[in-house]
Amino acid sequence: MTTSPVKNSAPIGRATFANDPVLLADVLRPYAGAKTQYLKSATFTAANGLASAQGEFAIPYPCYIDDTGHLNSVEVNICFNQLYYYLVAKSVQEQAVPALSAWTMDDYWAKQLPDMLITHFSSKFRRPIDSSSFHGEVVFAEFSERNRSKPVQILDMPWRFWDDNGGLAEGEVRMALVNPPGMRRQADAA
Repeated sequence: MTTSPVKNSAPIGRATFANDPVLLADVLRPYAGAKTQYLKSATFTAANGLASAQGEFAIPYPCYIDDTGHLNSVEVNICFNQLYYYLVAKSVQEQAVPALSAWTMDDYWAKQLPDMLITHFSSKFRRPIDSSSFHGEVVFAEFSERNRSKPVQILDMPWRFWDDNGGLAEGEVRMALVNPPGMRRQADAA
């Protein structure tokens, strides 16, 4: 795997887990077959109460348009989702991130699609990326909680995708995890 352009904090309490092909296959199950399963392998690193995942991707042909020859914004969003889902699943499986410590794998599977929402997605394409083979990283930068009409965990996450020829795209995502395990509505807690 190529060195990531994303800089992590000091490796205090650091643990790295190699690709888990069984978990990866389960995480990608909601995608409509191999044609839309762009994430081929992923490694997971936890440090300082946060985590990141690096992935290897390949898009032999886009699932919705003729081949453009480069990674585009729709594919970036799909790739982000796939690596993000793996990152959360592995965090829960390994109980490696305190903010997700109340989650079980059953919780993850129940919430993967209906309760993990992108509320903000920004991207900058610096140089074209060869979509046939590239790398990516998603990082948990910060967790926060909101509890208005329903409890929500907010995750702020930088991401980057790059290839071995200098291609680069980067951005930030804010995710909302609705009704996360361990959080109750304020009215219910009173």
